[in-house]
Amino acid sequence: MSAISWLNKLEIWVAELQVKTLLVKFTLDTPTGVSPSKMRGAVAAQFEQYILLHHHFGQLLLYRYPMIQYKFLGPSPTIVGINEGADLLHKIHYDLDRLTIRREEIKIIGKNLIFRSDDYRLSSQPISYSFLTPWLALNEKNYEQYMKFGTWSERKELLENILIGNILSVSKSLGYTVAEPIKVEIGKMHEVKTRLKDVPMIGFLGTFSVNFEIPDYWGIGKSVSRGFGTLIKCNSL
Repeated sequence: MSAISWLNKLEIWVAELQVKTLLVKFTLDTPTGVSPSKMRGAVAAQFEQYILLHHHFGQLLLYRYPMIQYKFLGPSPTIVGINEGADLLHKIHYDLDRLTIRREEIKIIGKNLIFRSDDYRLSSQPISYSFLTPWLALNEKNYEQYMKFGTWSERKELLENILIGNILSVSKSLGYTVAEPIKVEIGKMHEVKTRLKDVPMIGFLGTFSVNFEIPDYWGIGKSVSRGFGTLIKCNSL
């Protein structure tokens, strides 16, 4: 096989990236007081040898797209594993029978595993998505910019550019080459008050369309490991 043929095959593979997703939905004997953040802390403490679960290496914080994400989907505490995160989640779920939160043991009395093989790629047609949980779009710098804008059209354009940046960031972590421009159009979107580590934050809920295929229940934006920015295709609702 010539070098050119090999490169062409590589480009086709990158353009049609297949990703593994595993959802583990839990039934708890006492769900009161459990949050995605507390669930993350409890699981990480039980399996602290696995960096993917908590993204800490000693005192260092690893900056990459989380392959393990903790969230509530409806009433169900859920862990989403992606690629190597799916493999790890499948490995540890057998031994995950409780959550210890503030010295209280909460028993896991049921588990529902959902395996999927998903596409992650550019799309020839726009796909509509809805945020199931608040999207944390703003950092300190672009928050100031957002607040200075006096019209929704200016804020909307800023948020659309942030969405593009979020998708590019995920793509980089997955090793996916975005060969064409990403085009985002925000539909209905509104601010919501939320909290991250007990700090008040502005989040966003609503819909947008983009020429990109993103698997259901993945998160984008800040703190997706704690359940923020969870997406679902509008036709999946």
